[in-house]
Amino acid sequence: MKIKLFNSAALMPFVLLPAVAHAQEIRTDPALDATQEVSQQADPSSSEIIVTATRREASLQKVPVAVTAVSNLALTTSGVENVRSLNLVAPGYNGGRNQNVMQPSIRGVGSNGTSVGDESNVAVYVDGIYQGDPYSTQIDLVEISRIEVLRGPQGTVFGRNATGGLVNVVTPDPQFNSRGRIKASGARTRERANNFDISGYVTGGLTDTIAADLAVLYRNQDGYAVNLFKGGTVGDRETISVRSKLLFQPSDTAKFVLTVGYVDTHEETAALGQPYKGNTLGAKFDGAIVPNKPWQVSNFVAASGTAGLSDYTRLDLALKGQLDLGGVILESTSSYMRTRVNQNADSDGTNLLLGETDMRVRPDTFTQELRLVSDNSGPLSWTAGLYYYELEGEQPLTLINRQDPSLPIVPTRMEPKVSTASYAAFAEGTYELMPRFSITLGGRFTTEKRKFSQRINGNQLFTDAEKKFDKFTYRVSLQYEASPDLNIYGTYGTGFKSGVFNTFSPSRVAVDPETIEAFEFGIKSEPLSWLRANLATFYYKYDDMQVTARGGDNSFVLQNAAKAKIYGGELELTTEPVTGLNLRSAIAYTHSEYDKFTNAQVFIPRPGGGNLVSSVDASGNQLIRTPEFTLTLGGRYSFDAFDGKAFLGGNIFHSSPVYYDYLNTFKQDSYELISSEIGWTTPNDDLTFRIFAKNLTNEAVAQQISPGPLGAYIIYERPREVGASVEIKF
Repeated sequence: MKIKLFNSAALMPFVLLPAVAHAQEIRTDPALDATQEVSQQADPSSSEIIVTATRREASLQKVPVAVTAVSNLALTTSGVENVRSLNLVAPGYNGGRNQNVMQPSIRGVGSNGTSVGDESNVAVYVDGIYQGDPYSTQIDLVEISRIEVLRGPQGTVFGRNATGGLVNVVTPDPQFNSRGRIKASGARTRERANNFDISGYVTGGLTDTIAADLAVLYRNQDGYAVNLFKGGTVGDRETISVRSKLLFQPSDTAKFVLTVGYVDTHEETAALGQPYKGNTLGAKFDGAIVPNKPWQVSNFVAASGTAGLSDYTRLDLALKGQLDLGGVILESTSSYMRTRVNQNADSDGTNLLLGETDMRVRPDTFTQELRLVSDNSGPLSWTAGLYYYELEGEQPLTLINRQDPSLPIVPTRMEPKVSTASYAAFAEGTYELMPRFSITLGGRFTTEKRKFSQRINGNQLFTDAEKKFDKFTYRVSLQYEASPDLNIYGTYGTGFKSGVFNTFSPSRVAVDPETIEAFEFGIKSEPLSWLRANLATFYYKYDDMQVTARGGDNSFVLQNAAKAKIYGGELELTTEPVTGLNLRSAIAYTHSEYDKFTNAQVFIPRPGGGNLVSSVDASGNQLIRTPEFTLTLGGRYSFDAFDGKAFLGGNIFHSSPVYYDYLNTFKQDSYELISSEIGWTTPNDDLTFRIFAKNLTNEAVAQQISPGPLGAYIIYERPREVGASVEIKF
């Protein structure tokens, strides 16, 4: 008998099982307060940075994983306001996006799929909870403790599709000691556009055993791109985010946290597409307006009568409970997510109606995880667990594709439905073979079933396409602590992402799973009391890559790209050479290449506009969205001034060219993004003023470049933004 998890509200109290977790999480420890974490991460000599990179709390410098932990303070100084822009601080990370679909990659491993249910292989977690649908990972940062970016396949304790790595956003749990803050900021960008943000956070105890918190955000950003067709500007964005936790801690050995979150975003991201270097089929026809400068648009979609819309809502429910059983910890996490996306976009980048995609995305996801974690001081530490993931989704869409504006409009209507049910069992243990030398062994077995039905123009093509995938992934790691300040490790690990169906296709055949083998060698050191230096090198064998590109009919083609070879390394430095001056830098080198890709879907520019769609051998070309070289330099200097603390800081990010197609024709040239800030805090730290700038040099940088048969359109990152903020703490 099949139980429908998503259509029965009566089942929710039973599937949201009580959870249980690590004793270190259970205890209310002031050292884990968000404010304390900021100081810990700013000063490498002050204390250890605690991360959960292996599903248990451990020192950043002791865990044998390449991980970047970024504090809230570093995010603010660097101009990072959402998960997508983490590339400004995390080496090897690229925050890709295709309108509402988040498409991050790490070390060249990432998905560019647009089908509902085609989860990214850079997994995103919030407080350890998997955000399965790629339309659900647009996470604005309101109140966080830190963000952890793990590089390399996480095929054991995290497992779920994380062939490239993962991002874990860690938010504070409610506290019994009351505190709060309110922050308001205003900024100005081009075309006299105003941006306004107000956010707040409050937490405190309700009883001796119950505490709660509330985090809210309201963001309103005016349009900044000139509309050459209708006049005015486009690019507006309005976001409302509300997130609350309820903590119940009946004893020192038990803890339960209920989380409820809601996000509502209206944005005109889809309206910002303009022809890349004038490449559009519309340029051939009279009356076409072709933008030729950054942040200019003329596109038009019939569905909305505007330049394009992206409406988005998400509801999150999660229940975590934690229980210390004495020597072993039982953890359970349950979550439910409901996402609704309404998106329409022009495909040729002009005021002529040649191509259009009008789409709705309706995924519902549910997860349940149970874990046992050892809690003793012996030579063996271990974690074991069970994991379940379910998705049900629909993606009704209408496509328009014509080669001449005089031809009649003949839309194609698709109504795909998909479902996924995935089960996994995993275990990982670390054993100290001899003093300071240990070995880690881990494995995960996953079995997954995907279903797909398709209706096109009212005709039900099939209802029972089904495919099952099984895979065992594992990790082996050797670690040697040469001294208290020098940790050396080597790891071999595997990753797996199951095959998926293409919801833009009449085919009932799923693509093959993709797999990865990863070798990594790392050194984590603190050679001086004021210096932390971490180095990681890697080599990947990447097989059956799942890649997506536009089809000749303006839909999307999903295929396997055979093999790729990736190798490189990252060096991260954190220093405090003098009191009050905190500096950080990160350099990443990634050599990526399609080792064998004989049938790549490519686009060759035609004279006069548009592209010839062809299938060629792209072997030897560089992977998309994978710059060969990136460099981050950032820092903050604080000093006494006017009885308080003054500070100034900034961040410089440099990237080598980034390609957006398999033929390496459409690219973003090398660029730099610079942010800066200056401010002052009162003596008791309850009032802070800041003046800030983002993209200080007004660099025109591609957020995405999307080639297709009608041309190639580009969406630029936001232009220069200068503003001020005030924050009140209480």
